[in-house]
Amino acid sequence: MRASIVLLPGDGIGPEIVEQARRVLEAVAQRWGHDFGMPEHLVGGASMDATGVPLTDEAFDACRHADAVLLGAVGGPKWDDPCAGHRPEQGLFRLRFGLELYANLRPVRAFPGLEDCSPLKRERADGVDVLIVRELTGGLYFGQPCLRETTPDGLRAVDTLSYTEPEIRRVVRLAFLHASHRRKLVTSVDKANALETSRLWRQVASEVAKDFPDVRLEHQLVDSCAMRLVTHPRSFDVIVTENMFGDILSDEAAVIGGSLGLLPSASLGDSRLGLYEPIHGSAPDIAGQGIANPLGTILSAALLLRHSLGLEKEALAVERAVERAVADGVRTQDLDPSRAVPTQAVGDAVLERLHLT
Repeated sequence: MRASIVLLPGDGIGPEIVEQARRVLEAVAQRWGHDFGMPEHLVGGASMDATGVPLTDEAFDACRHADAVLLGAVGGPKWDDPCAGHRPEQGLFRLRFGLELYANLRPVRAFPGLEDCSPLKRERADGVDVLIVRELTGGLYFGQPCLRETTPDGLRAVDTLSYTEPEIRRVVRLAFLHASHRRKLVTSVDKANALETSRLWRQVASEVAKDFPDVRLEHQLVDSCAMRLVTHPRSFDVIVTENMFGDILSDEAAVIGGSLGLLPSASLGDSRLGLYEPIHGSAPDIAGQGIANPLGTILSAALLLRHSLGLEKEALAVERAVERAVADGVRTQDLDPSRAVPTQAVGDAVLERLHLT
């Protein structure tokens, strides 16, 4: 297969972790006879420093014409001025909205061998396998009006939470499709006791469920879901929810496996083009030290192989190589400071096991 994969390393630890994922993709291409072109472009703060904007038209067009996009992370204190005209995150938002990537898949697993890294009791974390499907292009992050103004009583800020029936229907349907190939349970998360958008969300989710008689639907309020995620995480199969709730819940769920550094994500739409990235941030406090955890990015590359390129065998091989590296005791600073190995050594360990699969 010949494919174009745009690399957007971004800010902070982004270049370090994307480099390890690139090495893995190159190894996959070599072993299975593929041809992956992997051009790099700037995004986020790095793009602002070089071009004045968080994502240039050239970079966006490259992503739009690619088969897939792999991103590291964006942002950092250097660009945190709330009064600035541009913010690094705007580059990411432009990609999601401009490429019509309305669903973010965030698998959460407890890796064998990492039970003691989780703050949860072993009996609660063991065997967890949850897929969080987060709506990505609606809600508070994109609603209009979005403004700040001066009033007689001082400054006033407005964010708008808005959802349409089609926006909800398409992401809920995707969640049901995934659940139909898993354990056949969808938990739709909302705040229907307080928000009109959530009442619409609940209504549409119930309608979609009628098309999937073999999949069970349950509704849950976001606050009780947050509690249940850490008390009974194995009771979930597929969670589907709106943009902000999904952002928060998926970061909370990361503690189950022991670190944000382990979790990948895939942002998808109706085409095969997808944006893949770890769910963690740019971690500027450890940038350049060679201690960042690249496993979430490498696992994001596995999702890329599966969802955008249709290479299931290769995706499974990468995931198994990561699992074997973890089971063999490979640890980064975030997992076990007492026996941590550098970022590149983690990539080496995955590559070594990839050749053995």
